Amino acid sequence: VGSGTYSNVYRARDRDTGKIVALKKVRFDTTEPESIKFMAREIMILQKLDHPNIIKLEGLATSRMQYSLYIVFEYMQSDLTSIISRPDMRLSEAQIKCYMQQLLAGLQHCHERGILHRDIKGSNLLIDKNGMLKIADFGLANYFNPEEKRSLTSRVVTLWYRAPELLLGATDYGIGIDLWSAGCLMAEMFAGRPILPGRTEVEQLHKIFKLCGTPTEDYWRKTKLSTTFRPPYTYRSNKKEAFGHFPVSSWRLLNVLLALDPANRGSASSALQDEFFRTSPLACELSELPVVYKEDPETVLKLERRRHKAQQRSQSQKERKKKIIEADETKPDNVSSYKEPTKSKVTTVFTLLDAGSSTTTTTTTTTTRTSTSSSTSKPTEKEVESPESSPRSTESDPNAIRNINNRPHLPNARRSRANNSKKDAMNRLSRVQRSQSTKDFRDLDHKKFNKLLDVVE
Repeated sequence: VGSGTYSNVYRARDRDTGKIVALKKVRFDTTEPESIKFMAREIMILQKLDHPNIIKLEGLATSRMQYSLYIVFEYMQSDLTSIISRPDMRLSEAQIKCYMQQLLAGLQHCHERGILHRDIKGSNLLIDKNGMLKIADFGLANYFNPEEKRSLTSRVVTLWYRAPELLLGATDYGIGIDLWSAGCLMAEMFAGRPILPGRTEVEQLHKIFKLCGTPTEDYWRKTKLSTTFRPPYTYRSNKKEAFGHFPVSSWRLLNVLLALDPANRGSASSALQDEFFRTSPLACELSELPVVYKEDPETVLKLERRRHKAQQRSQSQKERKKKIIEADETKPDNVSSYKEPTKSKVTTVFTLLDAGSSTTTTTTTTTTRTSTSSSTSKPTEKEVESPESSPRSTESDPNAIRNINNRPHLPNARRSRANNSKKDAMNRLSRVQRSQSTKDFRDLDHKKFNKLLDVVE
């Protein structure tokens, strides 16, 4: 289904319930304590969370292979990125409000339990067939305590959704990094594309400063961050021009979520109370959300199983053909060892065959080592010759006898039926051995025969 830096996701079926689930295969090394720590932390965080807008942990599964563990999740049909990037349709304001309410509700549940997601982006917001949004992929998630300062890594969150304090190297941060990512996604849903697509960290910072303006001296003094990446000249805020075509009711919430100072971003709970969600149009129902068509999991599994069987059949056929070719190559080349017999010997053999009966011809052709004198029919006087004058069929080259079934007749042995039609007809008549009763019947006087049978003419 998908893959990441530390894991791969597969679609599978629970044999006990028959339910389609998602398997996240986590790669870790038992010799590295940090690897086990990350894996255990993700599992513990998922067990602690229970909310309709957060992916549900179904269970764990182990593999016979070493260093493999499968985390079982409910299967989701799509993600927010695939919905935003549709070229044929743009999300309406009511639909964006519905998605933002679900995202902020899930973040509120995480933050109230002291958990930072640290990788909010469209591909990690999964959507089921009913339109329900669920926050997924807690591989980078960690615990935090706002009352207790704790050093955390700044190398988190995908670049386009990374807060400016992380880009400046902050290690003491809180819920503001998740809210910044949520603000980027809100603007992306309105624009239909990412609003800050930087290629490097420096470029990302400059894009942020061009949108939000250059930080003030109070900001640098308060955050105590490195001024290495301070822009060479001052930018003014460009949010009004960038978001000018967005609904006016969304401006205030976007300004709050995309504030340079994380202390001014508020919380997920306060964002849900913003007037953006109270103005018309209100958030739509789940049934009114767009549905990205994907094949039914049952159908997908059947197609994959059928495709796998077809590949196996194709492979077996290729192996069978390969064995046949190898067997043919190992056989002796009879054609190359063939020696053309002399003209006189071959002519004599076919003369004897022509002089004999039809049964003799068949026997000699099918059984090449049998002489013509072993015919089942009685030979004529023309065929009976002395052993000295009658050449034997075995006098010809043995290779010619062995290959007589596989090679065409030699040109000298072929006869032209146009030139010898009369002679052939006489030979055919001479080979017919009629019974005595047939001859008597032909010579019988028909008048006498009719009288014997009491037939009146």
